[in-house]
Amino acid sequence: MGEKIQETNMPQETGKVSLGKELAILVKTNIRDYMMYIALVVIMAFFTWQTNGGFIQARNISNLINQAGYVAVLAIGMTIILILKHIDLAIGYVAGFCGAVAAILMTQRGMSEWLVIPIVLLIGLAVGMYQGVLVTKVGVPAFVTTLAGQFIFRGLLNLTLQKTGTIIVPNKGFNALSNGFIPDIPGLDLGIHVLTVLIGVVAVVLVVVSQVKARRNRIKYNFSVTSAPIFVFTLVAISAIIMVIIWMLAKYNGIPWTAVIVGVVLIIYNFMLNKTRLGRYIYGIGGNDQAAELSGVNVKAVTLFAFCSMGVLAALAGILYTARLQSATPTAGLAFEMDAIASSYIGGVAVSGGIGKVTNTIIGVLVIMSLTNGMNLMGVDISYQYIVKGIIFIIAVAFDVRSRKSGK
Repeated sequence: MGEKIQETNMPQETGKVSLGKELAILVKTNIRDYMMYIALVVIMAFFTWQTNGGFIQARNISNLINQAGYVAVLAIGMTIILILKHIDLAIGYVAGFCGAVAAILMTQRGMSEWLVIPIVLLIGLAVGMYQGVLVTKVGVPAFVTTLAGQFIFRGLLNLTLQKTGTIIVPNKGFNALSNGFIPDIPGLDLGIHVLTVLIGVVAVVLVVVSQVKARRNRIKYNFSVTSAPIFVFTLVAISAIIMVIIWMLAKYNGIPWTAVIVGVVLIIYNFMLNKTRLGRYIYGIGGNDQAAELSGVNVKAVTLFAFCSMGVLAALAGILYTARLQSATPTAGLAFEMDAIASSYIGGVAVSGGIGKVTNTIIGVLVIMSLTNGMNLMGVDISYQYIVKGIIFIIAVAFDVRSRKSGK
């Protein structure tokens, strides 16, 4: 009932297949995942060239992370919705509305941001519950329910800010969520952000340990694995990428709080999808909801959870976006859902449902936001930006459809 794990059809013992043939099989069986990374590298290399290295500077990488934060949070939630073969078109204006509520509570009601944040998250939960009940209990299709929600929350956003217009948020703690950085270890002045470097080292160790453990478990249960040289090369490459990014951030201001928030959300949802019964149910329902229901899965309850989860994440995205701008605006939420949906599909969510990973969705987010960031640096008109992102989106989905058909 879970997501089918893509692995190479390689024997356990290395040496039975030549390294070249193994690489060919590896690329062929995982071409969909590899194309995302290739596309991201090509995009980043192109903009680095076009901006004379400005794109890859530490300041811009940090800025890119902060810009991508709210989209990443939305896309993680959207991945769950799309795996279940539903859609949520309301999340953009739900995020905008929640951000406006947060701004009003802090500026007009004088409430602390640490009280406002849980209140706004509860509002997002209520919105998700409302839409989920319409879909699961009343039977209104998710497309219709959330399209109506898009109208409703766009109207509520405009009504909320009708008298005041844009609201400037002065709360430093709130604004730091999307503009601040984790503090360094006090008393150290080495010219770099030491805590960031330590976090990077720990991250590399955890990645290596987890991958080695996963490989041993596959061998233990007679699952196929890649050869030792390819496995080691992959670990070295991943570790190098992590440390390069960490070193760049350490030489600037360190890791942004946005990255911490997105990282926590990503870890929670990745664990839920891959290590829990609920995750298996989500994949099972997405693959065949009737079979899942006949197997005893409460399809309506799982679907309701997905919409509630999406509502909370939309509220969190609204908080991050408002903190990023340090203000609530009537245009907040415009096309947020499009970036989230595009990121999910570019990240490998199947158009037929049942397949998708939140970790890959983050790569999709980086593709979309790297395009936006790079074209902004180049001064490309917003109209052309939409065209380019649309072309990338349709190419990714078409490639996904064709590759899955050829794999059958």
